[in-house]
Amino acid sequence: MAFENFFFEEGKVVRELKVGRRTWRSNIDNIADHSANGHAAWWQSFLRGAKTKPENADIPCGLIRTVDAFCGCGGLSLGASEAVKAVGRRFESVAAIDVDGGALEVHHANFDTKHTLYGSASGLVDFHVSGSHASSRFAYDPELLNPILAAEVGKVDLFLAGPPCQGHSNLNNKTRREDPRNLLYLTAIALAVSLRSRMIVIENVREVVNDKSDVVASAKALLQSSGYAFVDSGVLAAHELGGAQTRQRFFLIASLENVPKRQLTLESIAADLRREPNTVGWAIGDLVGSAGQHSNKGVMDSVPALSQENRERIDYLFKHDEYDLPNEERPDCHKNGHTYPSVYGRMRWDEPAQTITTGFLTPGRGRYIHPKLPRVITPHEAARIQAFPDAFRFVVNGTEPSRNMIGKWIGDAVPALLGYAAVLPLVTSLKTR
Repeated sequence: MAFENFFFEEGKVVRELKVGRRTWRSNIDNIADHSANGHAAWWQSFLRGAKTKPENADIPCGLIRTVDAFCGCGGLSLGASEAVKAVGRRFESVAAIDVDGGALEVHHANFDTKHTLYGSASGLVDFHVSGSHASSRFAYDPELLNPILAAEVGKVDLFLAGPPCQGHSNLNNKTRREDPRNLLYLTAIALAVSLRSRMIVIENVREVVNDKSDVVASAKALLQSSGYAFVDSGVLAAHELGGAQTRQRFFLIASLENVPKRQLTLESIAADLRREPNTVGWAIGDLVGSAGQHSNKGVMDSVPALSQENRERIDYLFKHDEYDLPNEERPDCHKNGHTYPSVYGRMRWDEPAQTITTGFLTPGRGRYIHPKLPRVITPHEAARIQAFPDAFRFVVNGTEPSRNMIGKWIGDAVPALLGYAAVLPLVTSLKTR
């Protein structure tokens, strides 16, 4: 059982994390609202840029060496690094892998990543799956094809991945070669196994469990047959962990070392860490007035110019104090029979946001209109809701990328609260090398 206790001490919020007989303490400068309680004050201070500092570490300066595949800008690494700090360890980013070169630059800027590997992960490992579903096995030991990764075999503590999954192909060579995207989930498993990573965390949309080829069952079978003593899976929801949006993600976790299942499954962690959801106002309240279409603070605090029609739709919501645009005010494609009632919707200040996607800069792609101001939310505000702190740097080669690039990275990311919760069962049970 995991237990978090928060209290205030000399201008700081202190966190005590207890798992079994072990206790770790960490603290963060308290820059939260005066009304925020312990948990809300901790994460609000984190969002506003305060840094987590471990205190009485069981293993002083112990490193957790990580590889992050399909990494994007590093949302999963961010959550993982917070879990690592919570148990008094240091997070070291050994390698990041992605087809987005700009995202790799952002990853490096924030985690001082030693190796950024640009290109498809499928070209980094040779593997073949025999059988299917729960009978899946590697026909031979997966072999790394990249010399940088090959040099890390047996040295990686934590493998992270967020592979896309289309879920429409059968597990056989012919289909895999026709559309390799369909089995990138298993590519992530093959990479982790070939590295002999001590711990594995793979995240995806919750619908991955409905994949026609049952890729999750295959992944579990591959891990178990490869010697992983602990394999677990489940859905984590940001708002159930105290986050400010209703985003849900499916996680598959594994460890070469045995983890006490009755205490540290994803289901038990979700129950132990459960908190009341925080709100949009909690996440972005201090940013009101700092942004606009012509903001001089850069792309993060600016919004795109909108069409006259969209400006009129937003004005209608505020004039009539509405949060959902009436049918007659919608464009024809979103009138009777439309399946997305939240589009052109206004956020509510005192409720968590709906899932932030890559379309948050456009009112016609979701409920992304600011609750108090007649505009869409800025990248800075979306980042806060996605649990990216102000200390996170969205830079490429020292410069600020385009608004659309930043929007994609933010919308595709895993909120830090979810990554933190998913990694916690593994790092709290990890033995010293």
